[in-house]
Amino acid sequence: MNHPYIVAFNTIFVKEILRFTRIWAQTLLPPAISTALYFIIFGKLIGARIGEMGGFSYPQYIAPGLIMMSIITNSYANVVSSFYGAKYSKHIEELLVSPVPNYLIITGFVAGGVARGFAVGLIVTGVSMCFTNLPLTNLSLTLLVFLLTSITFSLAGFINAAYGKTFDDISIIPTFVLTPLTYLGGVFYSVSLLSEFWQSVSHINPILYMVNAFRYGMLGVSDINIYAALSMLTVLVIILFSFALYVMHKGIGIKS
Repeated sequence: MNHPYIVAFNTIFVKEILRFTRIWAQTLLPPAISTALYFIIFGKLIGARIGEMGGFSYPQYIAPGLIMMSIITNSYANVVSSFYGAKYSKHIEELLVSPVPNYLIITGFVAGGVARGFAVGLIVTGVSMCFTNLPLTNLSLTLLVFLLTSITFSLAGFINAAYGKTFDDISIIPTFVLTPLTYLGGVFYSVSLLSEFWQSVSHINPILYMVNAFRYGMLGVSDINIYAALSMLTVLVIILFSFALYVMHKGIGIKS
């Protein structure tokens, strides 16, 4: 017989998967189309003039960054929209009055975000392989970076949804924070091309570490120290999970 907590987790997790697969044309198809356009515009048209970067063709070099960009945005979007929707429709109250512990509620929503990030990551990887060859240098590291990154942004989406009071509030972070940091995170270029000052500024951006760690797992090249990237990701997961747990315990933005 399954433990009640396992049943509770599975219920939230399966609900989250059914939610984004039911509207696959809105959740899974757009990243594939966007990636194809990135490869056509940046990989083929512009990349042909840029030449090699980091010892790889330009389409190969940007592929891991494009995959990671899709994982980040979709992991975040899944949780922020789902948890805010639960608040807006008031059915979050059913979870709050149930004997399900707060950490399990958070874990269930985050697992849903990771599942969507994984699904989109596979789709975008498939699209990328239609345009370029992708060697996989270290599968274990690639999966570890994916998992830590997806959890990080799923937790960030959870916190954003908890604090959000309107639908506009949950779009501010993706538009004005997430998108700029992603584009400046070394997706389309190597930070070694920047001046010393801008290299130092770029190293403040956490997404730079995620993109480069993922690129190292796939291609074996990176602009940053891999151990520093893994350490930063682990710390971010711990901090964000602890804060999400605090938000749930206090009922910030939830019980008001």
